[in-house]
Amino acid sequence: MVDTGLGTGHDALDETLGRLSKKPGVRATIVLDRVSGAILKTSGQVGLIRKTKAPGPPATAGGSSSFTNEANGNGSDQDQGVEELASMVWNFVSTAGSFVQELDTEDEVKLLRLRTKKQEFVIVPDAKYLLIVVHDTSSA
Repeated sequence: MVDTGLGTGHDALDETLGRLSKKPGVRATIVLDRVSGAILKTSGQVGLIRKTKAPGPPATAGGSSSFTNEANGNGSDQDQGVEELASMVWNFVSTAGSFVQELDTEDEVKLLRLRTKKQEFVIVPDAKYLLIVVHDTSSA
């Protein structure tokens, strides 16, 4: 499994996120609980990654509302946008994992990379966490 430095405690998590946030082009980092999809930690401009959709309940992982945002309490619209993004990523990783298991039951997802016109998501699944790093997409 990829060693993200998340397994050695809260200080190591903060150190890893701090190092990542200083890299050029990194807009935000998010750490989710691998089992429930709950937001454990966020840093950077997480509220700007996804605009909140109009009325309707937010999508949640597994049909529950277990998402919490401990790092950003800057408003309910921003929190809802982060929760929706976390839910979408958690579902994306779960679906990718199921896909890989269907191909080969002895294999597992190590890294997911999704690039759009505006940003790139690098998702590193760990045994306990999902680390999500959001980069700006360069115009080159």
